[in-house]
Amino acid sequence: MQKVFISGIAGGFGKPTAKTLLDQGYAVAGSVRRRGGKNAETVATLEAAGAKIVEMDVTDTPSTEKAVGEAIAVLGGLDVLFNNAGIGSYGIQELMSPEDMARVMDVNVMGVQRVMRAALPHFRAQGRGTVLYTSSLIGRIATPFYGTYSASKWALEAIVECYRTELSGFGIESCIIEPGAMPTAFFDGLITPNDPARETEYGEFAAVPDMSNAGLSQMLEATPQQRPERIAEAVAALLAMPFGEKPFRTVVDHVGVGPEIERYNDVLHDVTRRVLGNFGIAGMLELNA
Repeated sequence: MQKVFISGIAGGFGKPTAKTLLDQGYAVAGSVRRRGGKNAETVATLEAAGAKIVEMDVTDTPSTEKAVGEAIAVLGGLDVLFNNAGIGSYGIQELMSPEDMARVMDVNVMGVQRVMRAALPHFRAQGRGTVLYTSSLIGRIATPFYGTYSASKWALEAIVECYRTELSGFGIESCIIEPGAMPTAFFDGLITPNDPARETEYGEFAAVPDMSNAGLSQMLEATPQQRPERIAEAVAALLAMPFGEKPFRTVVDHVGVGPEIERYNDVLHDVTRRVLGNFGIAGMLELNA
C-alpha cells in the first residue's frame, strides 16, 4: 500500500484526489491550515473516508516541519508527496501591491520549498520517492490579469526543473501537473488588488478583468469535462505507472489550450536535455526521462 501526503487536501484538487486514491487502496494523509471553520465539513468527510488530517501552514517553517513529521508518523512512512496547496490572484498587475504579490509567492513558491525541505530527508534516507506538483497552464504562458499568479507558477516550474535533476540520483522522481482553469473554490479565494486611486487611471479598461472573469465562468460551465475530477484521474494514472517511467509534465485541459502547451513542453524538454548533456549530467535524468 503506497502512502501519500497531499498538501491542501481540502481544496478543489486535493479533495477529489484524496477520495480517488483512498478508493484505490492508497493510505492518504493531507494538510489543512485549520481543521475548523470552512474546512470542517470537508475534513469530516475525508476522515470518514479514511484520510488522516494534519494542520499545516505552508508559510510557517515550524508548522510545516511539524505537520510533515506527523503525516509520516500516522502513515507509517511516505512514498508520495503531492505539493498541491496554493493560492490564486487576479487583477490588473500595476494595482497589485508588493505585499499581496509576496503573499502569493510565499504560499506557491516558498511554501513548496518548506514542504520539500521537511520531506526530502525521509525520501533520501529510504532511497526512493515520488513528488508531484500542482502547477498550471499559465505556469507556461502568461495571460492578462494573472501576472502575479503566473509568476509564482513560472517560479515553481523553474524550481522543479532543478529538483528533477538534483534529486534523481537519490531515486526521487518528479512530476508536474499543469491544469487548465477549473471550476473550483480557487476562484472564491483569489487575492485581488485594492488600489482605487490607480484603478481610476485605467478608465474603462478597469472593468475588463471582471468581464474576462465572467467569460471564463461561462466557458467552464459550457465545458462539463473540465472538472477537478480530471486532476484526480491524472494523479491516479501517474501513480499507477512504473517507478521511473512517469512523464515529467502532465497537461490536464479540455478547453483547447492543452495541446499547444504539450507541444511547447515537448520542445522545451528536448532543449533541456541537450543543455544538460552539454554539461555532462544528462545521465542524471534517466530516472525521469
